[in-house]
Amino acid sequence: AMKKSYVSLFLLLVVISCALAKDAGKKDTKDTTAKPKLPQTLSRGWGDQLIWTQTYEEALFRAKHSQKPLMIIHHLEDCPHSQALKKVFAEHKDIQKLAEKFILLNLVYETTDKNLAPDGQYVPRVLFIDPSLTVRADITGRYSNRLYAYEPSDISLLYSNMQKALKLLKTEL
Repeated sequence: AMKKSYVSLFLLLVVISCALAKDAGKKDTKDTTAKPKLPQTLSRGWGDQLIWTQTYEEALFRAKHSQKPLMIIHHLEDCPHSQALKKVFAEHKDIQKLAEKFILLNLVYETTDKNLAPDGQYVPRVLFIDPSLTVRADITGRYSNRLYAYEPSDISLLYSNMQKALKLLKTEL
């Protein structure tokens, strides 16, 4: 009976050390913010050559201080709708070009800010926030039940909404 408990204890230790190693690996990526490779990981495939912010707080700070609008994309890696939108977004040359004028953030988790889920926590959804840190609830997609959802077929609407977010900026600031 003694031997058995040794084995299970050993297995438990192996599991714990794997979990710790995983966390340590995560921390390493945080410290290398200065390296140019970071955008690739932060883009999560939405535009590898674009500069993406790491956190919502950082994104708000940058929007405020650069006077650029912020575009937030909520998505999930294993959601087919998110994947489909990501593909057309990343391949859309004009969108990728226009996106350079924004502070960019894509999130695979929800923030505690209820303003980012005006009509629910669904994915994919795209919201615009102006430099005064106001969520632009007036810039919506074409679905009345999910105002900030976009399908791949709505990509030109998303593009014109991006233009709208930039135009609003010029007239209001």
